[in-house]
Amino acid sequence: MPHHCLLSRWTVAVWCVALLPQFAVAAEPATGPERKLLFDSGADGYPRYRIPALMVAGDGTVMAFCEGRKDGRGLTGNIDLVVRRSSDSGRTWSELEVVADDGPHTLGNPCPVLDRTTGTIWLLLTRSHGSDLESEIVAGTSRERTRVLLTTSTDHGRTWSPLRKVPGDVTRAEWTWYGTGPGTGLQLASGRLLVPAYHVHQQDRIYRSHALYSDDHGKTWTAGEPVGDHTSEAQVTQRADGTVVLNTRTVQGKELRTVAESTDGGATWGQARFEPQLYDPHCQACVFSVPLREKAARPLWLYSGPAGPGRRNMTVRTSRDEGRTWGAGKLLQEGDSQYSSLALLPDGQVGCLYESWQRDNYRLFFARFPPGWLGLADRVRPPAVAPAE
Repeated sequence: MPHHCLLSRWTVAVWCVALLPQFAVAAEPATGPERKLLFDSGADGYPRYRIPALMVAGDGTVMAFCEGRKDGRGLTGNIDLVVRRSSDSGRTWSELEVVADDGPHTLGNPCPVLDRTTGTIWLLLTRSHGSDLESEIVAGTSRERTRVLLTTSTDHGRTWSPLRKVPGDVTRAEWTWYGTGPGTGLQLASGRLLVPAYHVHQQDRIYRSHALYSDDHGKTWTAGEPVGDHTSEAQVTQRADGTVVLNTRTVQGKELRTVAESTDGGATWGQARFEPQLYDPHCQACVFSVPLREKAARPLWLYSGPAGPGRRNMTVRTSRDEGRTWGAGKLLQEGDSQYSSLALLPDGQVGCLYESWQRDNYRLFFARFPPGWLGLADRVRPPAVAPAE
């Protein structure tokens, strides 16, 4: 059956709404972002929440993922993956739901990607023994090495499959610590599913980024070649000419983002370089390519991350030339602000899920704002809707 025959009435409604004049940014009021506290550490049975990942499902459901840390500590221990969902572009949210729980062990680094051909959400994550410390895993002296697992949803995030090992060649014997994302993956123009990841090589104990990719709608996955030294948590975007751009946290050294490009869909990468326009206090950040309503319009990329000094002052910046130059941006959160994840909401606004250390713990906020708040004058469109299975 042709793909277009599978589109729902919701799809038609979204695209009809997208034609209305209020989606012209020039007509939007210059109002500030609307904010909502989504995950408050200590609530719902979890002493700490961290590591946000924001995405929109095929039917327009907005999903906010993060780690729920039952032991209330750092990267290891009893950690679950949890989610809250919204059916109205982030205005209201469901109660907290558990996506994956492996008893006393560690599940972390949520990195979902939507296959727009099938509507399936692939949520890749990592699993470590709950008693292992990061330093032990990095050194190769831990009880277990970090493994890559996945769970899928074919009903727009309402239910999830049991956890299973990622099928394919996704790790190597010399890799110890492993992380997926965190944040979101990307489906390339070719249909390839691409998930950014990172690892530690046991011999030199250096963190390096790489990408996981699938060309058969998630049936099998392959790990691409490592890129750079002292790179880790990353996000990927694609330019109009097909080039994939990796924008990654710099683990040590210069407080600048590290960038690399791939001309083969993330299998291999060119020389990694520092991006002098993007400050990096050695922290995760997000780069997101916004789908524009007008095909002839200049591309629009967004970047969210702390503008400093240190992990402070969450700022959203814009690029009109696919990441080659960046504007000054707008301040989204004053004071402490750390990890973040961006998405285009079904109503044409931008959503940002981010962390802030407040009241002696982490709190995760969701902010939504019109592109006009960033001073843009483009018409934007909601993400294309994939059929439900």
